[in-house]
Amino acid sequence: MKNKITISDIAKELGIAPATVSRALSNHPEISASTKKKVKAVAERLDYMPNKIASSLRSGKTKLIGVLIPTAEHLFFGSVIHGISNLASQHGYDVLIYQSNESEEFEKKGIDTFIGARVDGILVSISKNTTNFSHFKSVKEKNIPIAFFDRTNDDLEISSVCIDDYLGAFMATESLIQSGYKSIAHISGPQHIKAFSERIRGYKAALEQYNILFDTNLIYNGDISIESGRKGAAYFLSLENKPDAIFALEDFTALGVLKELKEREIQVPNEFGVIGFCNDLFGEHITPSLSTVDQKTVQMGEEAFHLIYELISKKGEKTNHQKRILTPTLITRESSKRN
Repeated sequence: MKNKITISDIAKELGIAPATVSRALSNHPEISASTKKKVKAVAERLDYMPNKIASSLRSGKTKLIGVLIPTAEHLFFGSVIHGISNLASQHGYDVLIYQSNESEEFEKKGIDTFIGARVDGILVSISKNTTNFSHFKSVKEKNIPIAFFDRTNDDLEISSVCIDDYLGAFMATESLIQSGYKSIAHISGPQHIKAFSERIRGYKAALEQYNILFDTNLIYNGDISIESGRKGAAYFLSLENKPDAIFALEDFTALGVLKELKEREIQVPNEFGVIGFCNDLFGEHITPSLSTVDQKTVQMGEEAFHLIYELISKKGEKTNHQKRILTPTLITRESSKRN
């Protein structure tokens, strides 16, 4: 069996101290670029694999970040993870991903798994069914760096990164009004989730801005799914005073709306307007292409990593919780462009 290459083997090959090799491999600023280059070249040639357990024992860090997402079914979270992983890799971190399946119980198991793995920090997007937040409070009490992304909770005083959901919803509703639609309905999400309550608040504000009376009949309590979009559209079309446009809480929900309208042979956008929220990849490739609000998913992931990296670096220091809010972008496509 081939003996495992150690730092001492690399040091012997180069005629330098093992401590110098160790610092070169960890990109220490006091080691010259030429020495780092030589050490890296020999390490690659000898097929050196660092002992992460030993390294973590020495440094007190595992170089692991736990990312807890509600579901892997939606492109949104995959795109955010892409942003997190890219920067994590550049900073020498690996990412552990746990899916809660929108379950509070699984979410708690995910937190326990991360704590057991001794991750350096945890990033979380809260499950839509979570109403007891004691597991997040426990993480704070253990002095483990934690931050939320997308789905947040301000009451917990945990740092977060999210899009300006209020502004995005205002922009989406306003764009439908400016396109000439007179009666705009909204398919909303669970209101205990701040992102969804902010979207309905933005929707109402846009109506008020344009002197359009808010009608409770034009709200359908749905979720992020094609089926919810279909059911919401069917409900609105059953009303005596039917709307002529729908702002859906998310693109998959908007896709369900489009499918229902197509089945009923209602022409989009001339007879009916539709806009979603997220800017999922499929939106520009369907017919009609879907108008939406870009949530800046990759940027959200990158900002989430920057935030947790900063919290890890300042672990043990007294810091105020931060709230980083990204500005959304309106993307107008065929589904809301009237001739």
